[in-house]
Amino acid sequence: MTIRSARKRAAPRTERKLKHRKQGAPTIADVAAYAGFAPMTVSRVINGEDNVRQETREAVQAAIAKLKYSPNLAARTLAGVEQVRIGMLYSNPSATYLSEFLVGSLEQARMSHVQLVVEKCDADQHEDEVVRGLLATGVDGIILPPPLCDSKRIHAALSKAGALAVAVASASPRAGYLAVRIDDHAAAVAMTRHILSLGHSRIGFIIGNPDQTASAQRLAGYKAALTEVDIPVDAALIRQGLFTYRSGLKAAEQLLSLAKPPTAIFASNDDMGAATIAIAHRHHLDVPKGLTVCGFDDTEFSRSIWPELTTIRQPIAEMSKAAMLLLLKKIKARREGRDEDCKHVLLDFTLVRRDSDGPPPGR
Repeated sequence: MTIRSARKRAAPRTERKLKHRKQGAPTIADVAAYAGFAPMTVSRVINGEDNVRQETREAVQAAIAKLKYSPNLAARTLAGVEQVRIGMLYSNPSATYLSEFLVGSLEQARMSHVQLVVEKCDADQHEDEVVRGLLATGVDGIILPPPLCDSKRIHAALSKAGALAVAVASASPRAGYLAVRIDDHAAAVAMTRHILSLGHSRIGFIIGNPDQTASAQRLAGYKAALTEVDIPVDAALIRQGLFTYRSGLKAAEQLLSLAKPPTAIFASNDDMGAATIAIAHRHHLDVPKGLTVCGFDDTEFSRSIWPELTTIRQPIAEMSKAAMLLLLKKIKARREGRDEDCKHVLLDFTLVRRDSDGPPPGR
């Protein structure tokens, strides 16, 4: 019997039982019955242990959400289970990216019984002081989403304090740090190949923030895909952005004002991709008939503009969840006096095709 069929057969019985409950919240046994697994397996998922298959973990998490299961934290304390506090520093110009990241962190914190402490930390504004202040609150580890994942000052402060941290979406994680990322280079190659397959040969590119390692990898992937088909890299078609909507407006304006503008533009994130579509409309260009535009990340922004943006899906919420699970494992090992090798988790990306791409004009 497959895992899928076990869940289907167990769920209806559990739902009937829950409907007949006169009082009391769902228990771990209810979650186990609904998901079709043993209570011990559910416990492993809740505690963030890594000896659980991904499809099993997802099924248990879905059951927890469906039944609105919440552990008895008081009982856990009486049983000697020590509370875990994890900090998250943020400073991201993309509100949609940050929102998805935070939702993933909050969901995993709830499932793993973690107290999440969220603190803003603007780049180049006394990051070391913010780190020391957060550590002083007693957090056991810190999650660093972009752009702070590549901050040298933050890494220096964390190293000096001997603190645990996980860098998320850094293309070149520092040695000794936990890390969760996708292959930015391979993702950019895939998107550029897709644009080439539509018949484009004059493709503009908008670089992301130069202080983030992912920006260089995405640019390198774009160049590598052009080189594969013997198309020379034209520096005039490459413009600097900052991963912000405003920087995308400026870069797109520069590209579309060229004497011979590109027929397609690949922006390093969705905010800049959306800005490119806005500039195309200002130039009275139809997207995609007059200009193909593609982005990166697959945030809500890519689905809230017209036309909807073809993009690379970076699993933002899943990355934040994976980061917390890595930290939990490391924290548990440290409390038990065990050595735990730092791990780098590489998640898959997906090319999502929507309405903003097509063949070049005249084809």
